[in-house]
Formats: sequence, C-alpha cells, structure tokens
Amino acid sequence: MWIDTHCHLDASEFDADRERVAAAAQSAGVGRIVIPAIGRQNFATVRELAHSFEGGAYALGIHPLFTPSAQDHDLELLRAEIEASLDDPRFVGIGEIGLDYFVDGLDDARQQFFYNGQLEIAREFDLPVICHVRKSQDQVIKGLRRHQIHRGIAHAFNGSFQQAEAYIDQGMHLGFGGNLTFERARQIRRLAEQLPFDALVVETDAPDIPPAWIYKQRNSPEQIPGIGAGLAKLRGTAVDETALRTTANALAALPRLALSSA
Repeated sequence: MWIDTHCHLDASEFDADRERVAAAAQSAGVGRIVIPAIGRQNFATVRELAHSFEGGAYALGIHPLFTPSAQDHDLELLRAEIEASLDDPRFVGIGEIGLDYFVDGLDDARQQFFYNGQLEIAREFDLPVICHVRKSQDQVIKGLRRHQIHRGIAHAFNGSFQQAEAYIDQGMHLGFGGNLTFERARQIRRLAEQLPFDALVVETDAPDIPPAWIYKQRNSPEQIPGIGAGLAKLRGTAVDETALRTTANALAALPRLALSSA
C-alpha cells in the first residue's frame, strides 16, 4: 500500500471526474489520500470529501497563500473545527500551514500571525502539522522549535541538507513528489537519495507538481506508485520495500492515519 500524504482533491481541476480519480488511485494501490484544507472556505469540503471514498483523510488549516483573505477570528473557527473533529477517524492533523516567501506581495506579519497561531493550536491539541515551506525552510523550522512541535511533514521539501537535518532533528518528516522524477532536479534527487529513509514520505500535491511522464498535465494521486518507484530507483531499493517503508513513515508522521480506514 502507498499513502499520498498531500493531495488537494477538492480542487476545481477535479470537478469533472473526482470520483473516478479516487477510484483509480485505490486501484493503483494508494490506500490513503490526505486532503489538506487551505482556509475556512474549504474546511467542510475536505471533511466531506474525505468521508466520500475509502481511504480518504483530511487536515484542517489556513494556507499561507490564503492569509490575505483570512480574518483574525478564523483561528478561533479553526480551533472549534478541530475540537469538533477529534472524534473523527478521518481527521489527521493541522494543515496546510506555513510560510511562503516565493510569491510576491504576501504580508510577512500576516503570514506569521496565522502560522504561529496555528502552531499554538497544534501544541494545544498535540496534533501533527503539514507545513508549506516554499523558500521559507529556516523560518518555518524556527516556529516549530519555538512552539515545540515534533511531528508532521515539511511538504514539497526543497531545501539544503543542513535544513533537512534540522527538520529531521525536530521530529518532522519530509515530503517528496513528482519533482524527484526529473533528471534536472538534482538537489531534490540527491536529498531523496541520501537522506535517512525513515524521514521520507511520498506525496503528489495534486493537481500540481506532476511527475515527468505527465509534465504540464494535471497530477493525480494514482501517480504515487510511479513516484514511489522513482524514489526506489534513486535509493537502490525494491519498490515493494519502498511502499512499506514510506507507508510506515507516513503513519509515524500522521499517527491518526491508522484510524482513517474506519
């Protein structure tokens, strides 16, 4: 079994065939699909979607790219939604949260306000976090240390070895996806090849970050076995072993995933 630890299956790109996409992933051997929220506007959507197919799971959070439209009281709304979800076996953690210093025009203070507020909630409920770390690896890890968060995933990791080690030392796992299938993505491929295997999980970020064989097309969770095979090739391990180990890693990063088949 494979686990897609990060998939925006609620995105409009899937409106025409969402059920087929989920079924195709299951047929391909993807046993769990984690759907992170991006803000109050889709808290209910990701919850309902995760309950609509076998193996669905969800996280709740405010994405840094959506902080311009977020309101201060969204943190209280998020806390209430999380508290109400604690008995839901499909709920796995807080995400997608973090910081983004790649996109121009985002207010840093606003991003930090929501990031730190959500880390406080994660600490309060002892929940793992799924972090957006684009061009912000050092700043995100500072927040994790400050709030003593020791479990979760640094999604779409693309930092240095030193930064990777900082996340691993903090207890975090690192998400790798379609980028590792491109020969030109040398740094990502080196990281995927050389970092401790126990720190790695696989993801699609669908509909984004497609692997090389569907370049510039819509990504989907059924691509996870191919991405996993790419990881196996880089590391010189059997595909079946890679599936088993990345699944175990995902369960360590997001322990409530073990409940999500309920």
